[in-house]
Amino acid sequence: MKELDLLKKDWKKNSDSFAQISETEIYKMIHKKSSSIVKWILIISILEISFWTFSNLFINTDDVLKKINHPEIVLALEILTYFNYVVVLIFVFIFYKNYQTISTTVSTKSLMSAILRTRKTVQYYVWYNLGMIVVTAILSFFIAFVYNPDMAFIREKLAINGKAIFITAGILILVTCAFFGLFWCFYRLLYGTLLRRLYTNYKELKKIDF
Repeated sequence: MKELDLLKKDWKKNSDSFAQISETEIYKMIHKKSSSIVKWILIISILEISFWTFSNLFINTDDVLKKINHPEIVLALEILTYFNYVVVLIFVFIFYKNYQTISTTVSTKSLMSAILRTRKTVQYYVWYNLGMIVVTAILSFFIAFVYNPDMAFIREKLAINGKAIFITAGILILVTCAFFGLFWCFYRLLYGTLLRRLYTNYKELKKIDF
């Protein structure tokens, strides 16, 4: 934001006849930066869903699902998968609409409103993904432990030793928390950086009074 600071200093030094020009230049710069940030949010979300889609092509889960031999569970997992894709695609579409809005808006108040709306949408998107990670991890552990015949020996051992049940549950909770923390850091680094820059633009816009 060094360019903005220089423009604001220049604005204060100049006479009142040049004030409107300086405000306009500052607005144009903030508008351009905000549009660029939202475009990157859109691009990253598309890359993210593309990455997970292609990753699933190389992960063979058919053998595991056949071992479970419970069609209703397989159907439920497929429904959950399709539901997740639909929700994520809806978020991507909203990001695209936000990008269009910010790119074409000419009003300071409209731009400020669009920035806040974009920030809120991205925050919902991040928390939805983190929630799905936790749900998927819990379901995966539960299905693998209860329905996978390969786990029968372990289930028998745990049934005999009550202490081992708590140890196993603790390990699974730690693994789930580790996954959650890893993805939380990833989203905070990626989307968090962009959102902080976007909010900085919002605060700069508040200082402009057309």
